[in-house]
Amino acid sequence: MTSPLTHSASQGRWTPRLWGTLLVLCAAMFLDALDVSMVGVALPSIGSELDLSTSTLQWIVSGYILGYGGLLLLGGRTADLLGRRQVFLVALGVFAVASLLGGLVDSGPLLIASRFIKGLSAAFTAPAGLSIITTTFAEGPLRNRALSIYTTCAATGFSMGLVLSGLLTEASWRLTMLLPAPIAVIALVAGLKLLPRSEREKDHNGYDIPGAIIGTASMLLLVFTVVQAPEVGWASARTLLSFLAVAVLLTVFVRVERRSAGPLIRLGVLRSGNQIRAQLGAMAFFGSYVGFQFLVTLYMQSLLGWSALHTALAFLPAGALVALSSTKVGAIVDRFGTPRLIAAGFVLMVVGYALFLRISLDPGYATVILPTMLLIGAACALIFPSLNIQATNGVDDHEQGMVSGLLNTSVQVGGALFLAVVTAVVTANSSEGSSPQAVLDSYRPGLIVVTGIALAGLLITLPALRTRRTQQSIVVAKSLQEEAKAEPVTVRD
Repeated sequence: MTSPLTHSASQGRWTPRLWGTLLVLCAAMFLDALDVSMVGVALPSIGSELDLSTSTLQWIVSGYILGYGGLLLLGGRTADLLGRRQVFLVALGVFAVASLLGGLVDSGPLLIASRFIKGLSAAFTAPAGLSIITTTFAEGPLRNRALSIYTTCAATGFSMGLVLSGLLTEASWRLTMLLPAPIAVIALVAGLKLLPRSEREKDHNGYDIPGAIIGTASMLLLVFTVVQAPEVGWASARTLLSFLAVAVLLTVFVRVERRSAGPLIRLGVLRSGNQIRAQLGAMAFFGSYVGFQFLVTLYMQSLLGWSALHTALAFLPAGALVALSSTKVGAIVDRFGTPRLIAAGFVLMVVGYALFLRISLDPGYATVILPTMLLIGAACALIFPSLNIQATNGVDDHEQGMVSGLLNTSVQVGGALFLAVVTAVVTANSSEGSSPQAVLDSYRPGLIVVTGIALAGLLITLPALRTRRTQQSIVVAKSLQEEAKAEPVTVRD
């Protein structure tokens, strides 16, 4: 049955309620991204007040990533089976409560627990929200426009989180934890009235309980291993055994999914080249950016002596560029297609990262840092919406939650994996008691790795450009052939 919202969207009319629905979903995605970036600047204050060690502080960040990245596959399929609206609203309510608790606790373990619960709830709101959009807006220009606005809110939330954290931490780190709570409550109340009701999937072949358990366990263990590897050592027995266990679990998961009547992930979806490129591109895109942001934050605060707010403002041009382009990206996708935009975005990222290698202990912001921020902002505006559009196009409505969960999993796993790699490279090139110049030199190999990750994302996308040109050539040749057949033949004496 088609809802009034879906009908209005398919007719090209965006009613006030349709805009309200999109706003609620954007608010949840904004909060997810905001929460990821906002806590980083507050960590020194948290450690000082709660007397936490550096390794414990890491888990305030990692706890969120663990819950988010580990349960996204389950969250996406749950939205398909139990109803997207119901799953989204319940998870958003849990997010609000966990945000409130996180700002009130006086214990490190309780704070980490609240962060894990927030990550867990985001693992359900993110795929449910994305699948509500893809099932409400018809595939094509309407969906492209909606997804460009939606993904821009995520990028804007990530950028604004840095600025807001710098401002709020000056007063109290607890405000950074509490801020998402009232926003989540407002979005929840609005969602109860505005979100379209979705029926549960009735014709499914049961619940894939073994797949859910094994898939969730493998993702949790993978994220946990990657997060812990820089601390315990990449070549340590613990890390190697953990990766071996992940490989075994994933192998068993694939076997279970192949035999299951109602799999958590229908493996046939991954036979599409566009789908695989979207998933790998998401890993390269977010992994390179998270690694870059990590290094730049260390560079600005540790070496240049900039304040948290000063550092946040340095990133602001990238976020502002993303926000200003939100209403334009959908039309650009309609005209040029996702492969071209993704490739163009990765080119901008590679150039931006390469330019940042010019940094010194006394850089000129306008000539050294700003060009990189503008290029990266333009790249994010092109790549992130295009990846979401490419991953969800051509997928049946009853599998939109599954694909959305898979894409978000790729984003989170890519971020955790490549951040750990970049951290390990920097650590391997640094030594205790080094001079500022030596510390700066230890950052450069990490920046080269970041550039290489973005370059890999570009190379992953290039085959899609060749495929698109081949398809266009076939269509043109076919059209010319049909015209030749239809053209009347004149006989001359």
